[in-house]
Amino acid sequence: MFKSNALNDNELVQRFINGDLNSLEILIRRHKSRVYSYTLLIVKNQELAEDIFQETFIKVIRSLKRGKYVENGKFVSWVLRISHNLIIDHFRKEKLRGTISNDSLSVDIFNSAKFSEETIEDQMVNSQILNEVKELICELPEDQQQVIHMRHYMELSFKEIAEQTGVSINTALGRMRYALINLRKLIDEKKLTLTKI
Repeated sequence: MFKSNALNDNELVQRFINGDLNSLEILIRRHKSRVYSYTLLIVKNQELAEDIFQETFIKVIRSLKRGKYVENGKFVSWVLRISHNLIIDHFRKEKLRGTISNDSLSVDIFNSAKFSEETIEDQMVNSQILNEVKELICELPEDQQQVIHMRHYMELSFKEIAEQTGVSINTALGRMRYALINLRKLIDEKKLTLTKI
């Protein structure tokens, strides 16, 4: 057990592929906090975050068994991408069903002293702006969505983003720059006003 704990992620992945189930348990324990925190920060709902977390590792197991993991030294980045894609899938399905609830988002954001003086109208406008921004982010390329979520929802530094996604800091910064440029273009195209009048 102790020896297994000392192995790096890719060594544990190989052991799991070769039939060692204990290696998978170590991988999940090792990255549980990061993957769950990332999911919770985006979905803002504990039950949903737990469901997506479980779905993520079910998909990880299936992908590993089918040989779909390419060793690149960044197992956790691969897992976070799976989680991120499942989150996007969830919101797409909810949008199609027309059942997206903003209750948890509104409570999280407006239940703070910073917004205590706001009227209900102010809260509704803020909520609408946040929803429009979220929808715009969903229209960006996946790598740009990822850097926005990691920077603004997870509050990671560009160094941490670079490490988790397996790119250079300059690439991470470039993705953020293009994401902001593309968001501005989308705002102009859709003639949106994302400020309170």
